[in-house]
Amino acid sequence: MDLYSGMSNDFIRDSQRGTIAGVMADRFFQHYRYRVSDNEVRSWQNSLARMAGVLQLGQFNDQGIIVEYKLPLSSKRLDVMIAGNSMADVPSAVIVELKQWDKVERSEIPECVSTFVGGGIRNVLHPSRQASDYRDYLLDNHTSFSEGKVHLSSCGFLHNLKRADNPVLFDASFDSVIATSPSFVLEDTGDAFVEFLSQCVGKGSGTEVLREVLTGKERPHKRLLDHAAKTIANEPAFILLDEQRVAFNRVRSLVRTRQGEHSKGIVLVHGGPGTGKSLIALHLLADLAADGYVAVHATGSKAFTETLRKTVGKRAATLMKYFNNFVGANSGDIDVLICDEAHRIRKTSNNQFTKAANRSTVPQIEEIVNASKMSVFLIDDQQVVRPSEVGSSALIKEIAEKNGIPLYEHFLEAQFRCNGSDGYINWVANTLEIERTANILWDVNDPFEMKLVNSPQDLDQMIRAKVDEGNSGRLVAGFCWKWSSPQKDGTLVHDVQIGEWSRPWNAKEGSSTLAVGIPKSNFWATESGGINQVGCVYTAQGFEFDYVGVIWGRDLVYRPGRGWVGQAEFSEDSVVKRGAKSNPVEFLKLVKHTYRVLLTRGLKGCFIYIEDEQTRNFVMSRIENA
Repeated sequence: MDLYSGMSNDFIRDSQRGTIAGVMADRFFQHYRYRVSDNEVRSWQNSLARMAGVLQLGQFNDQGIIVEYKLPLSSKRLDVMIAGNSMADVPSAVIVELKQWDKVERSEIPECVSTFVGGGIRNVLHPSRQASDYRDYLLDNHTSFSEGKVHLSSCGFLHNLKRADNPVLFDASFDSVIATSPSFVLEDTGDAFVEFLSQCVGKGSGTEVLREVLTGKERPHKRLLDHAAKTIANEPAFILLDEQRVAFNRVRSLVRTRQGEHSKGIVLVHGGPGTGKSLIALHLLADLAADGYVAVHATGSKAFTETLRKTVGKRAATLMKYFNNFVGANSGDIDVLICDEAHRIRKTSNNQFTKAANRSTVPQIEEIVNASKMSVFLIDDQQVVRPSEVGSSALIKEIAEKNGIPLYEHFLEAQFRCNGSDGYINWVANTLEIERTANILWDVNDPFEMKLVNSPQDLDQMIRAKVDEGNSGRLVAGFCWKWSSPQKDGTLVHDVQIGEWSRPWNAKEGSSTLAVGIPKSNFWATESGGINQVGCVYTAQGFEFDYVGVIWGRDLVYRPGRGWVGQAEFSEDSVVKRGAKSNPVEFLKLVKHTYRVLLTRGLKGCFIYIEDEQTRNFVMSRIENA
């Protein structure tokens, strides 16, 4: 998806007439269903006019132009791509990242500079690094480039910035990335920049190359767990982009500069579903462990951790721990402790199997911080789904302040799940009234495939059809049905019953004897037999599938005049419903969070069956032209 595409002559004309930004703003509204800010429109107009001037100066009259091109399966958009044949007569394209900066300063974070953006001075990726990452991402996720049909280059163009006043941009520390993805400034406009573009796409004939790029297919997304082994072996199978890499570089730099010091540090990385928190966590583990640091990955999810351990093999599995594994650890034993899904941190590390003599009164968060020199918390405050889960941004900030530990915050915004649809994530949050967003109505033309279905039979068939086509897919449900232990022959009871349709939950944790083809609970999300069972939030959280089918039970319903209502009498989750009478507001919050998690597990699509008719009608009212 792009906001503008055509030939270079048309682009130059539209830019000079001042109409291009308006065309892009209208297309943005048609796709995202909300208006882009006036500041962004002005930014487009200014930067694209400068880009058009370069093309006119270099007499690029037969090249294809794509503006604001959305990266596959991501909400990120690159600024400009120019397509044509290179001087070697090879079909080629070049990414140009446009910056209106007029001053850059040194940043303490590797591969970053400091400049005024978003109303303040911020650490941002060097333009060459950003453009290079976009190039690598497309090489990994777009068939036109991954199959070698089109050669791809990248660069940055800082059209307001003067070289003499900003030597930091060309500091020796950036030499390697500038060598492969150069950055050009104001005085390069008619010289070096034009020459670079000429080498990349100077022979023109851009019509066919443009068509190839626009019709090329998005290569299937590489799911995190499929490539964890390569990541842990320090062979990253994913590309970190923008704020992901800034957060990664910040942690890596802090760990290295604090080596040998006794002081501690905390990094807090915020991000909603699909923003790449687990990706950053695994990159950090691979990178720091390869450099000889004592690096440990920890979660509160047994299914997620055990699946990671199985995927990466026994040797790397020793790096995968649980939040409750640090009771009595010596202070600073670990160089860096990476806490993925930190919202699942518990009050203490005690559980039902902890002997009375071994029970600890120390909060789990304190055990984690004590055990490591550098603690990294990757968190989504709106994924707390149990009363015992106390992990929150506020708690982490409190522990940092209490112990005088420096805290560094990063925010992930780009969406890599839900087909890169910010709109879908925002629509879910708005519909559930978790937060107000601009996405009140769902646009049925969005690339993310979201459908309400009329029956659980339809839901089951649709997910199976997607799996038969080679996609991954699972059924999940709210915890509204009892959960039986396996029968004597190892088969599962069909607990999830709706009319004539029924399916079993995934196997209970600890079930030892299961019939052939039934995966253990920890591997329901990844073994093929999982398609025959229904997962709940505890087995689905942390995982992603190409397509997810959600059964929305009666524990969360919508009532006109009252809004969302939590119905604990329809919940079979004894832990969550225990305090519902005394604290119905908390119960409502937790079930809302539960459905937010379930509804955002899909990479390409989400199909939904809603039991309650009034709730279904309300959700239907939030779908445009439904």
